Amino acid sequence: MIGLAQSTTCHRRESARDMTTAPGTSGTTLETVRLRLEPFALAHAGALSLMDSDPAVMRFIGDGSTKPLVETIAAIKRVQDRWDRLGYSWWTIFERSSGTAIGAACLQHLENMDEKPLEIGWRLRPASQSKGFATEAGRAIIEFGFGKIGANSLLAVTNPENVRSRKVMERLGMTFRGTETHYGQTCVVFVIERDSPT
Repeated sequence: MIGLAQSTTCHRRESARDMTTAPGTSGTTLETVRLRLEPFALAHAGALSLMDSDPAVMRFIGDGSTKPLVETIAAIKRVQDRWDRLGYSWWTIFERSSGTAIGAACLQHLENMDEKPLEIGWRLRPASQSKGFATEAGRAIIEFGFGKIGANSLLAVTNPENVRSRKVMERLGMTFRGTETHYGQTCVVFVIERDSPT
């Protein structure tokens, strides 16, 4: 995923407090102190479409193009298939205090190719940026990836100009691996190993 997070402040470790199977899905819901991460569902289409149609959110994702609702719905269905097949994919991020959908986050294979390494990623609505939510969600997903999925390492990639996302990766304890081509674009790559401190 190109683009990823826009969050800039959170220095306190926020780990996943609970992992549960979401009702009516094969996915796992993650909860942290402030957030609930629910596997993509068609009921989330409106909230996810608000992000997909927002140029500020999509700026560093793919070629920066926005998407109509019909494409968001199609993406949700693809994600649900990956949850069924793999046991991980995309979550909608909800703020627990308000119940509002504020973003999305993932654990997936780079470029959605099963033979490629696992990556984590995230994106947030503008009003929810710079509040530490991306870092909090990222820590929960790292814990899920290592503890539940059994990954040995996780990557994160973003556009070299996406400074906010790079800072989140650093706060997550990820280290810079280099500049590579993924999703047909030049991106910076960060990595975290299973035994790395976070």
